[in-house]
Amino acid sequence: MEGHTPVREDEGGTVTVRSGRRAASSLAAMTILLAVALSACSASTGQAPSSTGAGGGQALTSTSCHPPQSAGSVVATPVAGTPTPVAGTPSDWDVTSFDGTAIRAHWFPVGVATGKTAPTVLMGPGWSLSGDTDTQGSGVVGGLAIKDLRGAGYNVLTWDPRGFGKSGGSAEVDSASFEGRDVSALISWVATRPGVQLDAIGDPRMGMVGGSYGGGIQLVTAGIDCRVDAIVPTIAWHSLVTSLNKADTVKSGWSGILSSLSSNDHVDPLVFQAQHTGDSTGMITEAEQAWFADRGPGAHVADIKVPTLIVQGTVDTLFTLQEGVTNYEILRQRGIPTSMLWFCGGHGVCLTPGGDQQLPGTATIAWLDRYVRRTPVDTGPGFRFVDQNGTGYSAPSYPLPAGVPITADGHGTLAMVASGGSGPVNTSGNSQLLASLVGPITPARAANAVDVAVSVRDRSAVVVGAPQLGLTYQGTTPTGPRPTRVFAQLVDENTGLVLGNQITPIAVTLDGRSHTTTVPLEMVAFTATPSSRLELQLVATTVAYSQPQLGGSVDFTQIHLALPVASGIAAK
Repeated sequence: MEGHTPVREDEGGTVTVRSGRRAASSLAAMTILLAVALSACSASTGQAPSSTGAGGGQALTSTSCHPPQSAGSVVATPVAGTPTPVAGTPSDWDVTSFDGTAIRAHWFPVGVATGKTAPTVLMGPGWSLSGDTDTQGSGVVGGLAIKDLRGAGYNVLTWDPRGFGKSGGSAEVDSASFEGRDVSALISWVATRPGVQLDAIGDPRMGMVGGSYGGGIQLVTAGIDCRVDAIVPTIAWHSLVTSLNKADTVKSGWSGILSSLSSNDHVDPLVFQAQHTGDSTGMITEAEQAWFADRGPGAHVADIKVPTLIVQGTVDTLFTLQEGVTNYEILRQRGIPTSMLWFCGGHGVCLTPGGDQQLPGTATIAWLDRYVRRTPVDTGPGFRFVDQNGTGYSAPSYPLPAGVPITADGHGTLAMVASGGSGPVNTSGNSQLLASLVGPITPARAANAVDVAVSVRDRSAVVVGAPQLGLTYQGTTPTGPRPTRVFAQLVDENTGLVLGNQITPIAVTLDGRSHTTTVPLEMVAFTATPSSRLELQLVATTVAYSQPQLGGSVDFTQIHLALPVASGIAAK
């Protein structure tokens, strides 16, 4: 696509313009056919354009925005359809998408009665949910609410994604070829509404927010539609292969929850097929992996050219910190204004002090004000995170300068049995929204494990990032359909909790011969003091992942762990 002028932020926070043309996009590992004719693109500069919106100011111009070429199997003819108001519900409209599917939109403008125009924010819901319509409610899992955005002076559009709520069609898991094109149709409709600030004909001044499924669709849409001006994907993902099927091991706990939540919705049958395959064998087929690779952000992140604030949860066991970091690094390498914030939350339960739980919301509003409203507000440091004590840290960017790592070595033999594995964690009495849902699939200290003590050696150190684990091992297990795997987790001995509730599957070859492997563990944020006591556990089973092939044992002759330590960082 052409016509969008990307922005970058120089040292000292000055916003400057970098001329360029928007190339054909590819998001979520697939190129797509965008049959909806996009009529215009924004010119994202550090200043507001001279036009003031529909019916006001100078005459608006129209700039070219070419749909990307199709390289996939989905071919559709643009469908002309008049948006239809829903009787009895002033906020609701049915908007016709590219293939004739009716998408239920919920429209909450500000200032229409005064004749003024305002920028617009699109806010997508989580998996299986309808778009938010509660104008007085509060946001959840790090997200904002309609009242927060309207209070900040933004028109708000929410919607029911296809297959969910009152929308038609079948859910395709944030596919650029389906849900992405649905949002483009919504953007075109927003551009026709009274009270909407426009940058050009058909091009509303707009940003996007939303968590989980509503975070993934932001990354998808920003890669295929040049009219998006800024995004704040919250607890989103990079690839459904690495998030749901890490090390070719099915994350059965979350797979079961997501399938159950959508069991009464209209969802592509492959979602349930893959869950059945995973339950039966512990793995999914190559064809199923390819299908999931084609959904959500993936390769399309490289096509995003607008400022992006990535918000990720330190205890998120569905879309872990690595998913956000992958997106962050792709955008930073291309010079896109990008910041990242980690908070104690997400798809998980925060079992330690959470720190400033309002920060994701306030940071989101600041990001929108700077890059959508284009006012000179401070968006804060480029990287912010909290440790297990709720203490906040900040730095200009990620990764942090490396200090001397904390290391540990050990050995031991692990019996490959089902009992004594990692989890579930006890969440009784915990009032957090997801506590009862995720407790049964959250890692906890295991009884059957090879334990390696990790000595801090009388140091104070901030551990941030992915620990590196090296293993030399040999073992045998009976032949069977399930994969041969072990799992690694870090336990804080002072609290008995698994760091960040994170556990990592590790592929092992159990043919009786000696093998060596080195793997990164899931990312953590932990402040160690001289009194800290950590322990690495290698376990045979966990409630988080599908059961591997059991029987026999694994003899770990050498275990080496290195925890990444940040240099020169202090609590803010």
